[in-house]
Amino acid sequence: MSPPGRPQGEYRRAPHEGAPVNAAALIGRGTVRHTRLRPVLHAFAYPTWFLMLPMRSLRRQPLAALPRNRAGVVSFHDADHGAGGADALAWFEDLLRQEGVDGVDGEVWLQTYPRVLGYAFKPVSFWYGHAADGRLKAVLAEVNNTFGERHCYLLHGEHLAFGRELLADKVFHVSPFCAVQGAYRFRFMQVPAQGGQPPRLIARVDHEDADGPLLQTSVSGQLTPLTRAALWRAWAAMPLLTLGVMARIHWQALRLWLKRVPFLHKPTPPSALVSR
Repeated sequence: MSPPGRPQGEYRRAPHEGAPVNAAALIGRGTVRHTRLRPVLHAFAYPTWFLMLPMRSLRRQPLAALPRNRAGVVSFHDADHGAGGADALAWFEDLLRQEGVDGVDGEVWLQTYPRVLGYAFKPVSFWYGHAADGRLKAVLAEVNNTFGERHCYLLHGEHLAFGRELLADKVFHVSPFCAVQGAYRFRFMQVPAQGGQPPRLIARVDHEDADGPLLQTSVSGQLTPLTRAALWRAWAAMPLLTLGVMARIHWQALRLWLKRVPFLHKPTPPSALVSR
């Protein structure tokens, strides 16, 4: 991120509208919400912001406003995703081929946190793979825990669409206060621009176990063009965004411990990076 100047590009399309020649990168500013339903009620909400990157458009035309794979106050590094290589989009495309997921020939959007002051912790990033006609063909939920481990949940099939609920078995340890059992319910929603307000994206992930709903989580944000000025405003409002994410995770863990929620030891992670 360099000092504010002339905006880079313009807002042309919402993420669900397929693969335009030059899709504009977006920034989302909104809220992270988390509610635990048992054995005690525990809820919190924090302001946040995130990037929405059209990865195939950026392959054709890099974004000057966002340093990539180099130092910056706010930057994006491919190595923070997938297998840690130099081209995260190539990794995602290879993964789809290996998993037999066809038809992702449109834009691929990545919803993620950036590195801020060189530091990144990304509890979850979402890859949205579209067909050329704009249909959603695959979603990859890329989950990181605080132990440096990563696992990906691949969602695809004829029932995949914005607004529809999708189910995946939980196989990866995230919190010492939740057992690795049960399932996640994913739901991705889009609210179009209306009444002078920009479009809004909502990603919701709920966890249920044998006793029913346990956790309800979501991240949402209004989407506007990602420009140098927009990045500076977002950073100025939350200059320690990613460090704050890690600090809040540990603060909430302490609160749960003080509430005597049972503490569980970390199990061995799954051998496969991806599950369906």
